Amino acid sequence: MTGPKTNERPGTRASVRGYHMSASKARVVLNLIRGEDVTTAREILAGTTREAADVVGKVLASAVANAVNNDAMIADELFVSAAYADEGITMKRFTPRARGRAGAIRKRSCSITVIVSRLDEERLETLRNSRSAQATASRARRVSTSRRRADQTASLNKRETAAAVAAENEALEAEAREAEARENESFDNESTAVEASEHDVDATDAIDATEATEAESDVSDAHENEKTDTAMTEQEPVVEASSDETVSEDTTEETN
Repeated sequence: MTGPKTNERPGTRASVRGYHMSASKARVVLNLIRGEDVTTAREILAGTTREAADVVGKVLASAVANAVNNDAMIADELFVSAAYADEGITMKRFTPRARGRAGAIRKRSCSITVIVSRLDEERLETLRNSRSAQATASRARRVSTSRRRADQTASLNKRETAAAVAAENEALEAEAREAEARENESFDNESTAVEASEHDVDATDAIDATEATEAESDVSDAHENEKTDTAMTEQEPVVEASSDETVSEDTTEETN
């Protein structure tokens, strides 16, 4: 006994007709999702790089929407019960070839049909258990990833804190060294200023001593000059007297 005909299979269907693609190319993608639940079929189509994956995904979405809206089914309980591609019309074109011949070009098309049905209770229970296990495993992975990220962040924060403390200590040490250098420089400047002031005092004392010596010598010279002048003034009358006596004696002799 043969199986049911294609157009008599139970379930909710959606189809596209006259799509410009050969049926053999569409069947390669349809074979991937046949018998899979809707969620898995969508994931498979999302990871397929063939051109037919786009149109098959649209047909699958249309079939699921028809089942939900028209037959009151739940989308998570559906699976792809049938998926096939039939030959459509073929447009014939020709291209010129050598020696006056014509090469045939066949532009094929196809009709893609996707039928979705509700899973039986056993498969639904298995699917629910697998999804629950996947959710648990996914949550565990997320938790472990979050903890690992938190540990990495904590260790990174510790390293950053240690680096910041080290940088702050280095800055404090540099400031201390600069302050010490400034103190040493100020001390050197003060000592240099004291030495310069002492040198200036010594020079001033030497100048004062020299000036005092010169003043004393000037005073002594002045005293000597005064003494010399006094002596000269005392001797001049004697000379004049002697000269007067000489003159008087001469005049006396003449009179005699």
